[in-house]
Amino acid sequence: MRDIKFPIRIFAATTLGLLFMLPLQARGLPDFTDLAERNAPSVVNISTKQQLIRRHRQPFNIPDLQDFPEGSPLGDLMRKFFGNHGFQLPEEGSEKRSLGSGFILSEDGYILTNNHVVEEADQILVRMNDRREFVAEVIGKDERSDIALIKIDADDLPVVEIGDSERLKVGEWVLAIGSPFGFDHSVTAGIVSAKGRNLPSENYVPFIQTDVAINPGNSGGPLFNLDGKVVGINSQIYSRSGGFMGLSFAIPIEVAINVAEQLKTRGRVTRGWLGVLIQDVTNDLADSFNMDHPRGALIARVLPDSPSEKAGLRVGDVILVFNGTKIATSSELPPLVGGSNVDKPAELKILRNGKTKQVKVNIGELPSDDTLELAGNRAPKVSENRLGLMVSSVSEPLRRQLKLPSRRGVLVESATGQAAREAGIQQGDIITMMNNREVEGVEHFNRLVKELPADKTVALLVHRNTGPIFLALRVPEA
Repeated sequence: MRDIKFPIRIFAATTLGLLFMLPLQARGLPDFTDLAERNAPSVVNISTKQQLIRRHRQPFNIPDLQDFPEGSPLGDLMRKFFGNHGFQLPEEGSEKRSLGSGFILSEDGYILTNNHVVEEADQILVRMNDRREFVAEVIGKDERSDIALIKIDADDLPVVEIGDSERLKVGEWVLAIGSPFGFDHSVTAGIVSAKGRNLPSENYVPFIQTDVAINPGNSGGPLFNLDGKVVGINSQIYSRSGGFMGLSFAIPIEVAINVAEQLKTRGRVTRGWLGVLIQDVTNDLADSFNMDHPRGALIARVLPDSPSEKAGLRVGDVILVFNGTKIATSSELPPLVGGSNVDKPAELKILRNGKTKQVKVNIGELPSDDTLELAGNRAPKVSENRLGLMVSSVSEPLRRQLKLPSRRGVLVESATGQAAREAGIQQGDIITMMNNREVEGVEHFNRLVKELPADKTVALLVHRNTGPIFLALRVPEA
């Protein structure tokens, strides 16, 4: 019996082990070899040259280095960092080189890459997978999307197949081919970490976030799905060291192709424009607007002569839906507006004074520069109010720069009250709206403060050097 039981135990253990391993094998890593082999010829290495202009040494007010004893540690340190009273900068005629990647869109030589790869380049050199080299010309560049279209004089080139980034799912495998640190046609793989990411300096690109290893030189290279189709352009990384840290961002291919077609046909890119400055709705602001939960894009300013002003949108409106798409956070709105057709109507659902309303806006074209600078003189101070705010009237020069109506808003001279400090009100802020009512001056402001409901949260619209912003203020008990 013992001779029989032993083999049975071995057989049972082996069977269970095989059954346990089958799911692991089914979930194994995909084979990228065929994908890489098929698409490598369509990916190019891009190097650029830029002539540098002569610049003089920048003087520093430091002692003459000859005054330090030879071999002294301090003298060696000063010589290492300052040389002869300054940094030696490149001389005229020297070159600055940069490396990047790109991929071939058409057999006749159109190539897509990042704007920052070819920006300010005097010469662009494209090297193919078969080691052939071509000098490229720039067809067009778009700084806002970081897309550039270049062209080489060649025929019958291998081209990539364009995919659909909208169908990408979080957790899906993706692969990048590029030239990190100049190592041509390096292949790295990872998964989609998130979609629709909006970076602080990029308002019109809903980035694809991945954990694909991306480093300097990968910029402009393609991001493939497992079908071997391009779904994005590797553009940026989040890093504290300058190298890969697990956070990479790619431009969706639909955005890139749209920009490339406009650059090819018109030489420039047009984007839709509402003409509003927006911010997120926080929990406190949602409470002050009687919203069940934070959502939408809160309008902090309506620019003069803009499509929004003409459509009747107001400061304090919350945009909940844009052309049928729900807006969860304010960062979701700019890409939707930017991708809209100019001079075409858009349907908005907004929240105004606790009620929803449908508004139709005729989309305008995004201006080249929409910045606003704040400046002005201080006016005489007035006494504090129950919020601990000392305010004064707004000077006319400042009012003109803000394009505020006459007698609109008050200038914060100091914020000493606890409620004001907790709300984030700062000296120099200009309060133009409080509790959904426009502030018409110092006396009106103090009257509004007295009428505020105790122990309730109200919204304040303030203007500061970074632009208008809503703040949530908890009114102290009387």
